[in-house]
Amino acid sequence: MLYKIKKMVDLKVEKEIKIRFSEVDSMGVVWHGAYSKYFEDAREAFGDQFGLSYLYMFENGFFTPLVSLDFQYKSVIKYGDAVKVIGKFIDTPAAKIIFDYEIYNITTQKLATTGKSVQAFLDHNYQLLLYPPTFYLEWKKKMKL
Repeated sequence: MLYKIKKMVDLKVEKEIKIRFSEVDSMGVVWHGAYSKYFEDAREAFGDQFGLSYLYMFENGFFTPLVSLDFQYKSVIKYGDAVKVIGKFIDTPAAKIIFDYEIYNITTQKLATTGKSVQAFLDHNYQLLLYPPTFYLEWKKKMKL
């Protein structure tokens, strides 16, 4: 018996960033709060590349606030280092947008950080959606998810 195996679509982006002085603490190490911005940079790059920008979602009647944000620090990033942020879209049937992240320190060639974010859908009346909105389901179909 032959089984048809569904090919997994890998939707991800890569963005390079040079660490600026405003992103480090007094020791010259990236301040913990800067990581959320790097993840945000990856999500914005994803939206631009795959047609799921925040403006597009807003125009379709929805906000997508973060409801969960998680980091695991693996190695140090310092002022002047170059990093590559990889954001990978994780498909789910839930009314959520999920990303996994990896930040590689290009300067040291080490994995610096991993993480995950979860966003929910709110309509313009700030009501939480329990089911994915139609435009999002159409986008997923277009992406062959």
